[in-house]
Amino acid sequence: MEKDLDIIVYGATGFTGKLCVEYLACQERSTKWAIAGRNQEKLKKVADELCPDVEILIADSEDEDALDRLTQRTKVVLSTAGPFHRYGSKLVASCVKNNAHYVDITGENFWVKGLIDKHHEEASRKGVRIIPSCGYDSIPSDLGSLHCVESMNKPIKRIEAFHTMKGEASGGTLETMFSLADLDLGKSLFDPFLLNPEGTVSDDQKKLSKDKTGVLEQDAINGWSGPFIMAAANTRVVRRSAALHEQKGERYGKDFTYQEFTFHKKKTGAYMALAFLAIFGLVLMTPLRKIVRPLMKKPGEGPSKEVRENGWFSATYKALAEDGDVSIFKMHGKGDPGYKITSLLVTESALCLVENEQDLPGGPDYGGILTSASGLGGALISRLKNAGIVFEGPMQN
Repeated sequence: MEKDLDIIVYGATGFTGKLCVEYLACQERSTKWAIAGRNQEKLKKVADELCPDVEILIADSEDEDALDRLTQRTKVVLSTAGPFHRYGSKLVASCVKNNAHYVDITGENFWVKGLIDKHHEEASRKGVRIIPSCGYDSIPSDLGSLHCVESMNKPIKRIEAFHTMKGEASGGTLETMFSLADLDLGKSLFDPFLLNPEGTVSDDQKKLSKDKTGVLEQDAINGWSGPFIMAAANTRVVRRSAALHEQKGERYGKDFTYQEFTFHKKKTGAYMALAFLAIFGLVLMTPLRKIVRPLMKKPGEGPSKEVRENGWFSATYKALAEDGDVSIFKMHGKGDPGYKITSLLVTESALCLVENEQDLPGGPDYGGILTSASGLGGALISRLKNAGIVFEGPMQN
């Protein structure tokens, strides 16, 4: 069956999904796209408000036949329907089955690990690019690191990223975090190389990649670092990117390591971040979560447009080359990271798969359960620059 659609936005009635629809609708495009979900009435409401002429498709996340009808028609599925361990597994399986590329905004690495085990080999063989984590989790970490590697153009020993932002956690992200406590994930949450292919981790990498939870002074960037709540998700993605690049003969550096933190101008801010993380972890892992969860945003809920517009994110990267050279890089953008930035990043990722097909890393036959750096690479960096995301550096330390 020939593909007659370029992109389907699945989960279009959710808060982030609607922002993706708005992003696609705000410009004249030759790209053919449609919206999909399980509720006809809600989808029609989105269409009437944002794009009256768009095609509406109905598919429940558990209905394999309906999902196949979607993926048989489209080149790319853009999914914002989380938590993804609940609603994404059969959709991804259908994409692999019917040769549709896929992007989403998950931070659920345990679920991505399951996708790798089930689908990487087939997707690789078929040249299907399944690319999770294309929102604020984990593109700034992943593409920021790739930008460092490509800009320095020499073997890199280590990259440390320092994040700061103004914004709110989305209702979907909160739902995912709170739902994890009810799952039996064993030790997977604490494995620094959960997403790495087998045989790609050295002893030196293991020693230097344990999650950091302390406060440290950072002379190179004139500030202090504290623990970052999303580091456990983002670091695994960057490490997979480095391993996948090495498999293609494009090594970041021998025994390359990556870690990330929050950035604070003062020590007190770093200790506040540490205290917040400890309290939030206590809530998630105890019965307190049953009391706290109803007080927070639900999936589909989000801030006003004014709040979304006034947010921002910034990431600073300290890159240490194997020859001892240290360079500083930055990536930043305007907009609430959990909403405006995430919808921009994932929609540009989907558009990249359609409009920059000839420029994608690995060539036209490359596929698998990939990352933004390994599956979209420089083509997406170029698109993001045009969309207002700023990449700076190298700046000598």
